[in-house]
Amino acid sequence: MKKIWVTGGSGQLGSEIRDVAGSYTDCHFIFTDVGELDLTDYDAVERFVQDQEITALINCAAYTAVDQAETQVEQADAINHRAVAHLAQMTKQYGLTFIHISTDYVFDGRATAPYKESDIPNPQSVYGRTKWDGERAILEIAPPDTAIIRTSWLYSGHGSNFVKTMLRLGGEKKEINVVNDQIGSPTYAADLARAILAILPQLKTGSPERYHYANVGQCTWYELAHRIFELVQMPAKAKPITTAAYPTPAPRPMFSVLDTQKIKRDFGLVIPEWEESLWGLLKSMVEAKLKRG
Repeated sequence: MKKIWVTGGSGQLGSEIRDVAGSYTDCHFIFTDVGELDLTDYDAVERFVQDQEITALINCAAYTAVDQAETQVEQADAINHRAVAHLAQMTKQYGLTFIHISTDYVFDGRATAPYKESDIPNPQSVYGRTKWDGERAILEIAPPDTAIIRTSWLYSGHGSNFVKTMLRLGGEKKEINVVNDQIGSPTYAADLARAILAILPQLKTGSPERYHYANVGQCTWYELAHRIFELVQMPAKAKPITTAAYPTPAPRPMFSVLDTQKIKRDFGLVIPEWEESLWGLLKSMVEAKLKRG
């Protein structure tokens, strides 16, 4: 039986993998988060891999506090870069299949067409730079049977994310200012989780391959907020503003749409439209709320 280790097990993506893991009866999943295993403790990580007889690793762990990373550079680098380099060395040493999750923030956001895997990264924030350093470490160490999957604008019913924030604010305020000049593809973590588990047994690469995964279509944050309120029939209104009117410590990519042709071609994936997936989540959240009374 395959033993699949999922790091970041309590995060959005890790939680979604946990939700669907039961369908994979030929696999034994082991989920850890920082409370169970600190990825910066290299000796503990190696003992874990040996003791648990791990055969595959899905690394969902990351330092994702984008603005805090601007001042907590060491912490972000330790998790997003140096720990990733160690994981890559171990997967190569022990012959593990390896999927590492990365981000659209590795790009500078100045493109006018969807980013391809071959486009040159140029991160503009500490978060983006440390994630790109993690990718580069994997590429240099070159463990076989490895995929780096970049994604964007991730949301789910778990954890903290834009969709849940808008639902909360929509219940508290009549009008919410939302940036309308940043463009991307909202990605439902449940879709990405299913894609990862479909890809994992097919990974037969001589060296690491980079892939992009995001739901089909694109929008601005304002358009996403407006659609959320529309779908759940909330009276709250989204008000479009510029990025300049909402300054943040870390710059955001103005355009971060990802080209997903490669991952669809190589693994035969069918990727849902972003509005379809958004409605699926919102519908399930409304139904769950009604059940709770």
